[in-house]
Amino acid sequence: MGRQRVLSGVQPTGSLHLGNWLGAIRNWVELQHRHDAFFCVVDLHAITVPHDPALLARQTRQTAALYLACGIDPQRATVFVQSHVPAHSELCWLLNCITPLNWLERMIQFKEKAHKQGSQTSVGLLDYPVLMAADILLYNADLVPVGDDQKQHLELARNIAQQRLNGQFAAHGETVLNVPEPLIVPEGARVMSLTDGRKKMSKSDPNDNSRINLLDAPELVRKKIKRARTDAVAGLTFDDPERPEADNLLALYALLGVGSRAAAAEECGRMGWGQFKGLLGEVVVDALRPIQQRYGELMADPSTLDGVLRQGRQRAETVAQASLERVRTALGLTPRRQ
Repeated sequence: MGRQRVLSGVQPTGSLHLGNWLGAIRNWVELQHRHDAFFCVVDLHAITVPHDPALLARQTRQTAALYLACGIDPQRATVFVQSHVPAHSELCWLLNCITPLNWLERMIQFKEKAHKQGSQTSVGLLDYPVLMAADILLYNADLVPVGDDQKQHLELARNIAQQRLNGQFAAHGETVLNVPEPLIVPEGARVMSLTDGRKKMSKSDPNDNSRINLLDAPELVRKKIKRARTDAVAGLTFDDPERPEADNLLALYALLGVGSRAAAAEECGRMGWGQFKGLLGEVVVDALRPIQQRYGELMADPSTLDGVLRQGRQRAETVAQASLERVRTALGLTPRRQ
C-alpha cells in the first residue's frame, strides 16, 4: 500500500506567526516524511473578504517562502498556490450544485464573520466551506490536520463526499472521491494571544502585540514578550484555569526551549515574570533565526521559489484533474475531448 495522503494550507493574509508555525507548519514538516503531502497557499479563500490585491499577491509569495523556510521540502511534499490549479474553482461549482443551502447557513464561522461585515458580506464568504471541501476532495486526501476551529468545515467536506456525491451519484459499490479523516495534533496545536490568554493567537487580531510574527525582528520579539499580559502570582504553572497567560507562555517555552512540559514546569516553577520573560524572549529569537535566514535567501532568489511553485502546480494539476473528471462523469457532464 502507498503512503496516506495528507493535505493542508494557510491563507496568505497577514503575517504567519508562532501559532501558525507551532500549531500547523511544524507538524507538516514531520508529516512529509511519512505521508504523501500536499501543502497549498489558499489564496482563493483570502478574497472572500475585502482585501488589497497588491498586498495579497505579495503575501502569497511570502507565505510560500515561509513554508519552505520552516522546513517543508519540495522534494518530499507538493507545495503550490491554490488559484494556480483551476480545478479548485470548477469542483467548487460542481459541489455547490449538490450541497444544501441550509448546511452552509448553519456554519459557525460564517455567522461570526457575516455579523462583523454586515452588508459587505459576500456570497464567497457563505460558500467558503464548499471551496474548502473542493480543496480537500480534489486530492483524495486521507488525512486533514485540523484545529478545533476547522472541525466543522472538515465535517461538511465529509458529508458532501459521503452523503451527496458518493451517496447519490456513485455507481453501485464504488466511490467517486475519498472521504477524509481528521488528523488532530494536540501538542502545540493552540497557541494563545499574548494579550489575552483565553483567545487563540490570530493574524486577524488588530493588535500586533498579540502575536509573534515569524518575520519579527529579534528586538521586536523581545519587546512583545516583555509586554505580554501576566498576573501578580509568583511562579509559573500549567493547567490553572485562573492563569491562562502563565499556561500559554510556559507552553511556548516548553515547545521552543526545553522540549517538554515537565521540564519547563520544573525549571520555571519558582521564577519571577521578569526573569522568565527574558529567558523566553531569547528562546523565541533563537528558534526564529534559521527560519528568517532561509526566508531571506528565498526572497532574494525569486527563480528558486518560482521553480518550486511551478513544480508543485504541475504535480497538483495531475492529481486534481483526475479527480475532477471522475466527478464530471458521475454528475453526467459530457467528456472533454482532446
